[in-house]
Amino acid sequence: MLKRTQNYKQRILKSKLILLSAALFSSLLLESAMAADGFAPEQTANDSGITIENFTPVTDEMLQNPDPADWLMWRRTLNTWGHSPLDQINTENVNELRIAWTRGLKDGIQEGTALVHDGIMFFPSPLDVIQAIDIRTGDMIWEYSRRVPDDIRDYFPTPDMNRNLAIYGDLIIDTSVDNYIFALNARTGELVWQTQILDYRRGAQQTSGPIIANGMAISGRGCEPKSGPDACVMTAHDAVTGREIWRTGTIARQGEPGGDSWGDMLDSERWHVGTWMVPSYDPELNLVYFGTSVTSPAPKYILEGNEYDYLYHNSTLALDADTGEIVWYYQHLVDHWDYDFPFERLLVDTVVAPDPDSVEWINPNIEPGEVRKVLTGIPGKPGLVFTLDRETGEFLWASAAVYQNLIDDIDLTTGKVTLNPDVLFTEVGQTVLTCGGISRGWPSGTYDPDRNVMFYPLQHTCENVTSTLTEPDLENLYGRFSRPAERPDGLPTPPNSVTAISVETGEILWEYEQDALMMSLMSTGGDLIFGGDNNGRMKAISKLTGEVVWEINLGSAISGYPTTFMVDGKQYISVSTGPSLYGGFNGVNNLFVFALPD
Repeated sequence: MLKRTQNYKQRILKSKLILLSAALFSSLLLESAMAADGFAPEQTANDSGITIENFTPVTDEMLQNPDPADWLMWRRTLNTWGHSPLDQINTENVNELRIAWTRGLKDGIQEGTALVHDGIMFFPSPLDVIQAIDIRTGDMIWEYSRRVPDDIRDYFPTPDMNRNLAIYGDLIIDTSVDNYIFALNARTGELVWQTQILDYRRGAQQTSGPIIANGMAISGRGCEPKSGPDACVMTAHDAVTGREIWRTGTIARQGEPGGDSWGDMLDSERWHVGTWMVPSYDPELNLVYFGTSVTSPAPKYILEGNEYDYLYHNSTLALDADTGEIVWYYQHLVDHWDYDFPFERLLVDTVVAPDPDSVEWINPNIEPGEVRKVLTGIPGKPGLVFTLDRETGEFLWASAAVYQNLIDDIDLTTGKVTLNPDVLFTEVGQTVLTCGGISRGWPSGTYDPDRNVMFYPLQHTCENVTSTLTEPDLENLYGRFSRPAERPDGLPTPPNSVTAISVETGEILWEYEQDALMMSLMSTGGDLIFGGDNNGRMKAISKLTGEVVWEINLGSAISGYPTTFMVDGKQYISVSTGPSLYGGFNGVNNLFVFALPD
């Protein structure tokens, strides 16, 4: 196994410090933005008066088989690979990359993804600001700025995030800070329709936009415990009209299937199971895949006890796209520490041949070398790869990509997870040592179909976690606090890494290590992985060796998702910098676009 190590002066920002400072930082940014912009009651769009003349409406066929020149959704494809087949920029010439243009973005927590179609970039900035930009010049064509309620920070400590947009027909579709789903005219930036999902004062927070599945805009959301299960919903809306088609809860209520997994708790006491990242979609199976987060509080003795499962927290949910019905679910573990599982699910057709020397838990019913439609990746903070049959939810195999002490065992046929009893809370004030998290924050991995390898940015951390409550409390949503700790086996904690893992065998092929936090990754047909870190270094890494083959200091923490696209026969790479919940608040919001020299 190859290891590439690079040291930086800036050390890893620990997750506890990030969470403690997030609310204050977001409040100051929002206050500044309100003071600067005034936030008049009306929405504003396209003050320039310029419109996009040549625009090809986007169809379901285009979304399900996108043109390599475009980047039409969050991770480019509905299977959330984060991969582009473009290869004009490759290992032979990547060291010639130059900045083509850069543009300042609106203040706030910046975790955006550039959506690209017909040579136009549509970019989501914090606090519901969307811009259309000419890729050839970097000139802004139009800007839409949605009104933000003056009291939004009273309900959400960090309302800034706007990770992604969707495109359908001639519409740009997004979910808003104040809990609407809305559509803009892609040519002009003017509002076409908007539909309220929930009153924002009831505790549902939109931090990610939708995907489009056969004409439906499907989205999830974070949910605070203000309104219990009512806020914890996944929804589908008609992408043309905004009409709601279905909504499905992530918390099993009393009297529903799985409702007794919460014991005798009232529905109003069942809190916080969110879907705050973006789902995947399989058009052939017509299934949408969501990942869910923790309960609140996290320690289960505070709820009904450690013997309950509390469905559907920390699970993968497969929904019928037409009805929203839960077709199957798999619970990755019962969480006690806020190690949630809302991250992207990779949908891959692959030979399933887990290597017993690399993979700890393997279903014995796997036929050697059989091809399966799988759902795989590292879906949660503990840093384990889970591979499931995506048609049935059958457990196939699981393996830890980092050192972990949370899972004691997994039933090889049912996939039922048994936790290490030494890390379970049983009373207030108790401290346990946990390892494995937070080894996956929100930054996304990527999958290379050419080599059947997935690549993930990972942390390798241990924490002393202390329980703080005797009963649920709205003023203490998680019921615990944590501080960094050393590994219990006495071995040194590795640096942060980018890790390459075979989807077929589960073998770790290489690791590139560094002190700074690596953020979201993108793979390309040029045998490259692109990504940046919270020290401001944008990098290209060889898929084959894990060697850094190009890098540039952008002066601020990388925070957005990298994308690549082609206009007039020229390939571009984009990424944004700025503050983020995961990487810290030491960045200035800018959009950078790179290309090879003419």
